[in-house]
Amino acid sequence: MEAPLAQLPTSLLRFADLPTRKPTTFDLTPTAEERKAIAQLLDIIAVKKLRFTGELSPQGRTDWALNAKLGATVVQACVVSLDPVTARIDEDISRRYLAEVAEIDAAEVEMPEDDSIDLLPDSLDVAQVMIEALSLALPAYPRSADAALTQVNFSEPGTAAMTDEDAKPFAGLSSLKEALEKREE
Repeated sequence: MEAPLAQLPTSLLRFADLPTRKPTTFDLTPTAEERKAIAQLLDIIAVKKLRFTGELSPQGRTDWALNAKLGATVVQACVVSLDPVTARIDEDISRRYLAEVAEIDAAEVEMPEDDSIDLLPDSLDVAQVMIEALSLALPAYPRSADAALTQVNFSEPGTAAMTDEDAKPFAGLSSLKEALEKREE
């Protein structure tokens, strides 16, 4: 389900309009409607709290650095039981926007060690940086404290279900070894 774009927060900053001798600060706290739209976009149950504060600082004549703090309380579905799991996220976010980035012209490209560098756009939507940072910081496998994996067997009626022991690649060899040892005795 896609979140309505009109309900997502925006905070557009044009680099050409920003002061070049001092940092520009920002403090985003999305409304309840905006948090609901973000939760829908990220396919999670809820975003209870969300705040993104920081500054955009000039670096030399053409480059910029974004340093921010992301704080959020989110609710996701448990990967085992699908029960709601609440998680607190506190992340430091750093991005660099460079006027010139070396372009790589190759069939295969390795990920650079510094993944915080982006090409300098004309304007930056700080709210989109916030949403991206939140999506990257979400727990990959949220699990409730009382969730437990139990053994579940799936098979057609009248047939024996395959067990973990049956799936081991050398399980059949051990029974063959036992049979050969009995034959030698």
